[in-house]
Amino acid sequence: MGLLKEFKEFAVKGNVIDLAVGVIIGGAFGKIVSSFVNDVVMPPIGILIGGVDFKQLKLVLKEETVNAAGEAVAAVTLNYGMFIQNIVDFTIIAFVIFMAIKGINRMNRKEEAAPAAPPAPPEPTHSEKLLEEIRDLLKKKEL
Repeated sequence: MGLLKEFKEFAVKGNVIDLAVGVIIGGAFGKIVSSFVNDVVMPPIGILIGGVDFKQLKLVLKEETVNAAGEAVAAVTLNYGMFIQNIVDFTIIAFVIFMAIKGINRMNRKEEAAPAAPPAPPEPTHSEKLLEEIRDLLKKKEL
């Protein structure tokens, strides 16, 4: 029973929930960036290079064949175009995350740079005022 209770405490802690939310949002963000790269960035780059569709760039290692049973055996290809596209995806995601963390760190530094003013000393009580007056009178007599 102790192990179950310990697991519950672990799972309910904010860190695990924050991690789960981060993974879900990261997955959705990855889809958005992939769509941005595939549908917005790469087509103009392909046109500039000469009408190349990066998804179709590949090196055929072995052509498609037909086996003895008459079934087609798919070609063996090295899909370097998809690799280039994934590198662009990664670069954009890494840059956006870098900028977000840079912004968060800047906000945290501003909060740390403005320390709170020290609290004002408390107002002396009546007896403390009397003691201060006695002290001052004694100092005058010593002079």
